[in-house]
Order: sequence, then C-alpha cells, then structure tokens
Amino acid sequence: MNFKYEVMVNKSFDDAIVSLKDSLSKHSFGVLWELNFKDKLREKGLSFENNFKILEVCNPKQAKKVLDKHLEVGYFLPCKIVVYEKNNSVYMGMIKPSELIALADKEGSTEILQIAEDVEKDLKTAIDMAAK
Repeated sequence: MNFKYEVMVNKSFDDAIVSLKDSLSKHSFGVLWELNFKDKLREKGLSFENNFKILEVCNPKQAKKVLDKHLEVGYFLPCKIVVYEKNNSVYMGMIKPSELIALADKEGSTEILQIAEDVEKDLKTAIDMAAK
C-alpha cells in the first residue's frame, strides 16, 4: 500500500510554502492552520534542525459533501500537506485521501470514495504545480 503522495521540490523551503499556498488557492483549497515543528520544538527548548511544516487545508464544498454522507470521515479532516527539508532537499506531500477513506468507509460507498479521489486529484495537481 502506497499511502502517500510526495514530490521533491527544486525550491527553498520558504519558496515552496509560498508556491504551495498559491497553488492550493487556485484549486479552491484554503489553508486553515499551519505549524512548523522546527519552530515549535525550539519554543519547547528542543533542537530540531530541519524545517517540517504541516498545512491543514480544506475545500469547503468537498468537505460538506463528504460530511453529509459520512460524518465520521470528519476524523480525517482537514487534509494535511507536509513540506519538509531532508538531506539538503525540500519535499512536499500528503497522505492520499482515498487511502484514508478506505479505512473509514468499510461499507465501500463508491460515492464517498469518488469524492476522496476527486480531492486527491486536485491536491496532487496543486502539489505538482507548486513543485515547478
């Protein structure tokens, strides 16, 4: 099972974040919250060398559709996209919504899976655009 989608980015960490936010906006996703673990751990007196930022993102129309059909899917919302540095490279990626839905929707609702696949496709496109 390949649970994630990830790409290496030929940009600085900060430029990757800016590009990602712009690309997400163009695909009807907003950033609801973000956290850089490097900064947060430093606040707590711990050393962590790599930038590692989590962006919680949401397409409100898609979220409403899926919640109307299966309220418990809310455990997986909002979607998370991670941007991080490793070995002098920058990566961005996410857990695939279709994989998360497979965990929650044991009845196999094709309608909910289709929503997850649509969201996944849009997020992959946004990530790919941001990576260029």
